[in-house]
Amino acid sequence: MTEHVLVPIDGSPQAERAFEYAATLPDVRVTMLTVINPFDVDTERPGYQSPLGKSGMPAYSPEWYERYREEALDHQRELRERVEADAETDGHVVFGKAARQIVKYAEENDVDHVVIGTHGRRDLSRILLGSVAEVVVRRAPCRVTVVR
Repeated sequence: MTEHVLVPIDGSPQAERAFEYAATLPDVRVTMLTVINPFDVDTERPGYQSPLGKSGMPAYSPEWYERYREEALDHQRELRERVEADAETDGHVVFGKAARQIVKYAEENDVDHVVIGTHGRRDLSRILLGSVAEVVVRRAPCRVTVVR
């Protein structure tokens, strides 16, 4: 029986290593998920911000969202091409807070396993896990593997 593995992709080397690890697991279907939080996006990049927010998020033009979505999907395609994977892979992009969207995706899509990258911050409170990885470990409805 094929296991559904979710790998959050944020462009970091740790996320790429997590994907490489997941792609080597036997009998898996790997879904890459990129979460774009409009509050964390570089405001120096071009984009048209409107005065109205939507569901607690800034309201940008549809073209702004589509550009970021396409950039994320392009990154996922490049990663898929670089990593020799026997696993079936697909990719999705969602907007919102990373940890919340990862857990929500896992709950709503029958994910069996989340493989997430972390980073090595020097801050003592984050020695083991980054803040997103920490929340996913605590709240995911399935097994979580953290790859450094």
